[in-house]
Amino acid sequence: MSKLKQGFEQAAKDVQALTERPDNDTLLRLYALYKQGSEGDVKGDKPGFFDFVGTAKYEAWGKLKGTPQDAAQQQYIDLVKKLKG
Repeated sequence: MSKLKQGFEQAAKDVQALTERPDNDTLLRLYALYKQGSEGDVKGDKPGFFDFVGTAKYEAWGKLKGTPQDAAQQQYIDLVKKLKG
């Protein structure tokens, strides 16, 4: 396993142990970076109009379309480190 992949997986664990809950914009950024880093470009149909949370997540992930997975993983790691302080 690459060092980047190990760091990405560790950051995913670390984010669960944050002492303070990040604001909603940061949570969406974390979600989008994680999905892009683990799965690549957004897949599937956009959630329905009344699924506000699902739509926000889908759109946040969609904004990262074309971002290489390794770049998304590094951005995710950097954001988690910043949140940890």
